[in-house]
This record gives sequence, C-alpha cells and structure tokens, in this order.
Amino acid sequence: MSSFSLKSFTFILLIAILVWSSTIEPCSARRGKHWRRNRVVSDSLSKKKGKNHGSKHHYNHGGSGKPKPPPPLYTGPKKKNPSPPAKGDNSGNSAIFNVLEFGAKGDGNVDDTKAFQAAWAAACKVEASTILVPSDYMFLVGPISFSGPYCKPNIVFQLDGTIIAPAGFKVWGSGLFQWLLFTKLTGITIQGGGVIDGRGSIWWKELPLDDPIDDETKMLVPKNNISADQKSLTPINSQLSGKMPDIKPTALRFYGSFNVKVTGITIINSPQCHLKFDNCVGVNVFDMSVSSPGDSLNTDGIHLQNSRDVLIRGTNIACGDDCISIQTGSSNVYIHDVTCGPGHGISIGGLGKDNTKACVSNITVRDIMMHNTMNGVRIKTWQGGSGSVENVLFSNIQVSEVEFPIVIDQFYCDKRTCKNQTSAVFLSGITYERIRGTYTVKPVHFACSDSLPCMDVSLTSIQLKPLQERYHLYDPFCWQTFGELRTPTVPPIDCLRIGKPASNRIQSDHDSC
Repeated sequence: MSSFSLKSFTFILLIAILVWSSTIEPCSARRGKHWRRNRVVSDSLSKKKGKNHGSKHHYNHGGSGKPKPPPPLYTGPKKKNPSPPAKGDNSGNSAIFNVLEFGAKGDGNVDDTKAFQAAWAAACKVEASTILVPSDYMFLVGPISFSGPYCKPNIVFQLDGTIIAPAGFKVWGSGLFQWLLFTKLTGITIQGGGVIDGRGSIWWKELPLDDPIDDETKMLVPKNNISADQKSLTPINSQLSGKMPDIKPTALRFYGSFNVKVTGITIINSPQCHLKFDNCVGVNVFDMSVSSPGDSLNTDGIHLQNSRDVLIRGTNIACGDDCISIQTGSSNVYIHDVTCGPGHGISIGGLGKDNTKACVSNITVRDIMMHNTMNGVRIKTWQGGSGSVENVLFSNIQVSEVEFPIVIDQFYCDKRTCKNQTSAVFLSGITYERIRGTYTVKPVHFACSDSLPCMDVSLTSIQLKPLQERYHLYDPFCWQTFGELRTPTVPPIDCLRIGKPASNRIQSDHDSC
C-alpha cells in the first residue's frame, strides 16, 4: 500500500472514530440525565396504566437521524388563575364561591344576608360547586332561603366560619318557621367545622302562657291546672325594646330535597328546633353537634317529618326538648351512636294531633347514650288520631339519671287539658332490647289506647335500677299493652299482658297506612 493511501486510510479511520465517539457521548448523557425523569413519569402513570411504562420510551430517529426529546412531565392541569377570582374559582372540576368575594364583611355586625344570597345565586348555576363560608369570620345573616328547584345538583355549603342570627325583633316580622332554609335541592351537602348560632335566649324568655309544654309529670298525677312554674312565666320585652314574635324559627331546615348530607357542623341556641328535615328522601347526618340549655323550651335537636331513608349517626345532642323527634310520614330511619342529654330523649311523635292521620314505620334506634334526660325512648300519640306506628326497634340504650327510660303514651297532651276520644294511632311491633342504666322516677310507662291496645310489644334484657333508693319512685306501669317478655327484667314488668287482646277492633281503611 502506498504512503498516500496509508495516510488516507489513517485519516478516514480517525474521522470515523471521532464521529462514533461524538454519537456515543450525547446518548450517555441522555441516559444519565433523563432516565430518572422517565422513571418519575413511570411511577406516576403505573398506578393508572400498569407496569413497565418507563422502559417503553423509544426515541424515533426518523429520516433526520436526530432523536426527538422525551415528552414533558405531566404536572396536572394548568391553572389559569393561581389565586381565586372574585366570583368563583373555576380552576378545578367545580367552582368555589367565597361569600367574602360577594361583599360579606364577616364582622358580626354588618348584615351579610345579601352577600350570601349573591354567592348562592352564582353557585346555584354550577354543578358540584362550593359556597364557602370561611373560618375566623362571624357572619350576621337574616332569614334566607337557599332554594331550587332550578339549581344544579351536588352543591356543597362549606361552613367553616360562624353564622349568627339577628337579635332584633323587627327582622322577623310576625314570625317565621325557619331561619336558614334549603329547599327543593338534589345532592345538597352542608359540611365543615363551623357554627350556626340561633341566639335563642331572647326567644326562650318570652314564653306565651299557652305555649305547648312537654311535661311528663302528668304521667304521675293528673294535672288540670297550669303549674306554678308556668304561672310565673310572663312575656318579657327583649333588651332591644321589642317583643319577639310568638312563632319561633327553626335554625336550619331542609324541605323537599333529595340526598341531603349534614356533617361536621355545630348548631347552637336555636329559638326552636335546631335541625329539621321535611319531605326529604335520602338524609345522612353524622359527626355533628347540637347544643342548647336543658331549660330552653321546645328546642328539639333533630326533627324528622314526612322523610324517609334517613341515617343519623355519630352525633352529640344537648337541648331543651327531644334530642331526636320522629313525626308522621317518616319511614326507614336508622339512628345509632348518638349521645343525648340534656333533653327529652328520642321520641316518635306526638302523632295524631287534631284528629289527623299519622304513619311511621321501620324505625331503628340503637347504641345510644342518654344522660340526665326526661325520657329515654318514647312513643307519644294524641287521642283522636288515626294511622299506625309499626316495626320499631330500640336496642342497646344506655341510660343514666333518666326520669322515664321507656315510655309509650297514647294519652299525650301538651296543653292544660285534652278531650278524651276513642280513636287512636295503632301501635304494633315495638321491640325493646338491652336497655340498661339508672332512672330517677319510673322505669317503664306503657299507657295504650282502650279501643286500639298496643300489640306485639317485646322486651329483652331490660335492667333499670333506681339512682337512689331514698327517692320516691314508681313501679312499672302498663295499660292495654300486649306482648312478650323474652327474658326476665329488672325490675319485673309484671303488668305487661302476654299474648294478644281478646277483642281488638279491626283497623279500618282510615287507620291503615
């Protein structure tokens, strides 16, 4: 080989080596720099699309011979606005409407009602939106309706701050049945760690003489005259130089709604009922609290009426009336893990008032703690009513210092006197099991209708002991109550009549539900 050709071959070989080495260097760098990056992508995607995505990235050199860069990391949807805009945050799947951005002051003095109305009007137009009541603020809000039926579904009312009711009498006019009303909505949720404060003390003081009183002392001695305590109650002008109306509002009411959820919040000092569900289907209440003084009249904790498929659990209730009251039209109600006291216990009724028809069925109340309440578990109906209460279970009820742990009262009357009538709401299939603890007046009171005796009343594992022997106590009482003692009871409930009544008027179509 000539020297020229040798030099040419050496030069060509050197060029080839340089070209080869230059091609290898970027690949090594690419492998070292981007391999970890691809691995991160693989980790984030493997949860959704399976394994080995990181090992399947192929760079297509194509005709140009230049490798295409790897795809950029997915970091989520880009936010058009890093901070919430004035009229709702649409960066995610739903919008957030902060009442502060609609003019609310949150100082507890300025009326924020219009701001809440504006925020709701905006949230109402967006499905799964959130109306935000932020923490560390106190909002003065007057009577307001958050209403459908034209609102989009699944709205969340995020209550983290405090909402207080007006204390002045003028805003209430002649009286209203509710303060905060949610009506004709689907999938409405109220949640958060906030507080609804009804500021009810100015209402409780102004008790009309004919205001109904839930007084069980008449189960001991008939009282035809107004009590001394009631005589001493006279209307008192409020500190704002005006008399509050006789019609007292419920703090929070849901009407005609589907799939309602209330969780986390606290309702305090309502003028009347704290939380009411009327004509609702699919109600879920859990991990929330109700609190008002034990002497605050007619302040039921949770009130159900014409509602079905209801779940109440993990709730603490202290009030001046029934912790939970179940009224006509309620069915498929499941209540468990509830603490009650002070208050008047958990009650079905009163039913059949003013000769009306009442229908209640499939009620379960279990795993309940009651302390210092008037009643434990109670069914109360008015004379003259019709309809029925069927399939009720009271199970695992722990009572402590309760006046009347077990009550059926078909002669219920919250007035001075009530007319004796023969028709009644029919009661059957009432089961009591594992009810234990201490009482202060009478362990069991069964007072059923003469014309329609209570049927299929069963008792299992009842152990009720007097708090102190020195108190004047009453023995178990039964009237026209038929059923079964499945186990021995403490004290013995010998007054229950075993079996079925010999002659029982057949229910008419007017009675059946």
